[in-house]
Amino acid sequence: MNTELKNLVDQWLRLDPNEQTKLEIQRLVEAGNITELEKRMSPRIEFGTAGLRGRMEAGWSRMNDLIIIQASQGLCAYVVKHVNDAHSRGVVVGHDHRHHSEKWAKLTAAAFIAQGVPVYFHDGVVHTPIVPFTVKAKNAACGVMITGQSSHVYWENAVQIIEPHDKGISASIREHLEPRPLNIENLANSPLLCKFDEAAYFEYIGSLCHYRSLNAATPLKFVNTSMHGVSDPAMSKAFELFGLPKYIPVVAQQKPDPEFPTDLAIATAKEVGADYILAQDPDSDRFAAAERGPDGKWIQFTGDQLGTLFASACLDKYKASGNPLSKLAMVASTVSSKMIEAIAHAEGFKFAECLTGFKYIGNTALSLEKEGYEVPFGYEEAIGFMFGSQLRDKDGVAASVMFAELAVTLQKAGKTASTHLKELYERYGYFQTSNSYFICTEPRTIDAIFARLRNYDGKAAPRGTPHYPQTLAGLAVTRVRDLTVGYDSGNAPSYKPELPLSSGHMIQFRAENVADGTKITLTTRTSGTEPKIKYYLEGSGKDASAVGELLRKVVQELSDDWMEADKNGLGKP
Repeated sequence: MNTELKNLVDQWLRLDPNEQTKLEIQRLVEAGNITELEKRMSPRIEFGTAGLRGRMEAGWSRMNDLIIIQASQGLCAYVVKHVNDAHSRGVVVGHDHRHHSEKWAKLTAAAFIAQGVPVYFHDGVVHTPIVPFTVKAKNAACGVMITGQSSHVYWENAVQIIEPHDKGISASIREHLEPRPLNIENLANSPLLCKFDEAAYFEYIGSLCHYRSLNAATPLKFVNTSMHGVSDPAMSKAFELFGLPKYIPVVAQQKPDPEFPTDLAIATAKEVGADYILAQDPDSDRFAAAERGPDGKWIQFTGDQLGTLFASACLDKYKASGNPLSKLAMVASTVSSKMIEAIAHAEGFKFAECLTGFKYIGNTALSLEKEGYEVPFGYEEAIGFMFGSQLRDKDGVAASVMFAELAVTLQKAGKTASTHLKELYERYGYFQTSNSYFICTEPRTIDAIFARLRNYDGKAAPRGTPHYPQTLAGLAVTRVRDLTVGYDSGNAPSYKPELPLSSGHMIQFRAENVADGTKITLTTRTSGTEPKIKYYLEGSGKDASAVGELLRKVVQELSDDWMEADKNGLGKP
């Protein structure tokens, strides 16, 4: 064992207050398992805009009691320093049903209380959106949601943290590594522990309902799966508030289970003759849906298709309010479908795009509000949807009842979600996505691939204007936005992108066939957590089959020519 590793091990054994995880490291030392110790001890798990995320084991690179305590101490110090009146406003802490979640939430709460900061703590598991909602409702200084191997931090604006807070919190954690004694057994007796319930949240859910009497009379049958997560109690209450008939639960997945067994929703739906399947992920902040087609087969909607359906419904409701469309705005991530952008251009409301993640979608919505816009909806293609002004984060429960109510109104008009989607395609153009990725474990290869895209003809001057590919599957490239080097060909005269720069590689290409109006949007980017080059591809046009064929050609050219997948040894799913 080298000196550096020995120091890390000795420090761990000195500081870890948990005898079980301390014993894990001691046994690895006794067994002489240097390889595993090196994995556990370095690099230290890093706090970022997504909070903390890692495997639940002993060690500096893992999620465990000591890491949670240190992170909570550092976060508390940073919040007290940077948020006005933090000691009187308090913070919100919640947790789900995953292994260790409850204990780590209590350790987080205890770390704040030890510094005299009140904590709003929910007595029991909650679905993730409850925490940011409560941050806003209580005007709290920040919020923390613990979900087993990850934790999420929300700033005082009730949106997940963005730069520079992530770096500031990370630095503060490094300044508060010595764990203070925390007694979570007596936590409930602290006068600084304030319990919060979900009453205000359900008032918000109820405010989203527009057609309660119509909902109550619907003949539609809904099956719901909570995917062994925490959504079932909230979903039951939300359906009741909307006046919807009780859904049929997938019983085997109804109760929280940290082991997450397999999906049974379609089998249940076939058994009971359901019209739609609703699903929330275990955190209950994402939503998916499927519709039983006329042939009995199930139509599973993509995140972009659901986003289009929700945007259309929000637009109809806004029109009915009589407010000017010039004051309406909707938000989507830059890798999501451009169909809402097309609807916005046709209808006359504002569409704004931002980087991927609700930390950006939520903050973009808040900025638009300050400019005088009403922002009733935002989404990302990864089945995350945001509704109304009271919660600037994704919410699977809100999305579920909003979709159910939409299905009810469509059924009353003799339509289904899928037939209505086809109508929207006919009105605004057909949009189809094809998202996937290449696998590459060599960072140098990834850098070389993107460097070649920025100098595709080999004639770009060093530090000069990049030379990107000019055609894609026979279409002329009309715009390139590179959020790594800070270049946007469509934003003259500065050619600087309006979106913030990406920490990894990220280039978006737009291409068009001017003759028939067919368009392509292709975004390629690296993953921050996996050895992948991801691509988000969308084609649009008047003819569905032509768009589908074009997408196949783009994927082939992307693989063979742009990525040189065979030459670079790239894997495919």
